[in-house]
Amino acid sequence: MLQIGVIGDSSPGMEGRRLAFEVGEKIAEAGCVLVCGGLGGVMEEACRGAKSAGGITVGILPGADNGAANPYVDIVIATGLGEARNVLVVKSCFSVIAIEGGYGTLSEIAFALKSGIRVIGLNTWKMNSTASIDHEDEIIRVTNAREAVDKALQGMNSHSR
Repeated sequence: MLQIGVIGDSSPGMEGRRLAFEVGEKIAEAGCVLVCGGLGGVMEEACRGAKSAGGITVGILPGADNGAANPYVDIVIATGLGEARNVLVVKSCFSVIAIEGGYGTLSEIAFALKSGIRVIGLNTWKMNSTASIDHEDEIIRVTNAREAVDKALQGMNSHSR
């Protein structure tokens, strides 16, 4: 089964919560597994949405306590790695959908882009560079959950991730 990651703010606003729920729902309806950091906020709402549509959810936790996962996670992976677990979240996915987000989300976006993993963005970071090498914003911008999941699935037949 294809795995799609959902990353985002641990304390999202109402719009972020709504988008996360809908994204999770659409991932499950597409027959994909939802992978996330397993905690609250966007992660919990996305898992709740996936479960409402009969989907499977995986939570890759920063801590060593399986009990810290949100109640909608089916498969808990307690890493004890702290924020280093962000690499595991994105590397285990075909594509990643970022919803809002703080610095943890930014790190996951960077790991994904550096690894060639497609990042779809809903109200999230913009990648502007003032460094000597100018990077265009490589995040695929969308405005709704359906479009986010459609973009996340593009090219799935040509990849085995």
